[in-house]
Amino acid sequence: MNAPEDPKSLTEAEWRERLSAEQFHILREAGTERAFSGKYDKFYEDGEYVCAACGTRLFISAAKYNSGCGWPAFTRPFDQETIEERRDTSFGMIRTEVLCGKCGSHLGHVFPDGPPSEGGLRYCINSAALEFVPAEGE
Repeated sequence: MNAPEDPKSLTEAEWRERLSAEQFHILREAGTERAFSGKYDKFYEDGEYVCAACGTRLFISAAKYNSGCGWPAFTRPFDQETIEERRDTSFGMIRTEVLCGKCGSHLGHVFPDGPPSEGGLRYCINSAALEFVPAEGE
């Protein structure tokens, strides 16, 4: 993960060299993985989840929960500054897309159907958009 200081300046060809075909499709073309197929869907180790494209810390394991949606679900990002949200009207739906705040890569979507006790949001994120960093001592 040797991303430059400004990963938003990378060309499509440079991203293709750095990412797997699946990661490129999801992160750079706003694709999605099949439900229940991602490596982090039912993964609950203690640590942090970083952007697979640039290494920015995005989510922590304390905010991860089993929503049953088939993708890793989080109640909140690590820090609101590490993500961007924008309106997504693709596929005849109105949703809120979640992107990495540093490199602009597509991560997934956020929905207002999360646990009410945790703020009511569900960040539904593709496993291929993430890398897991275990907590110290793990």
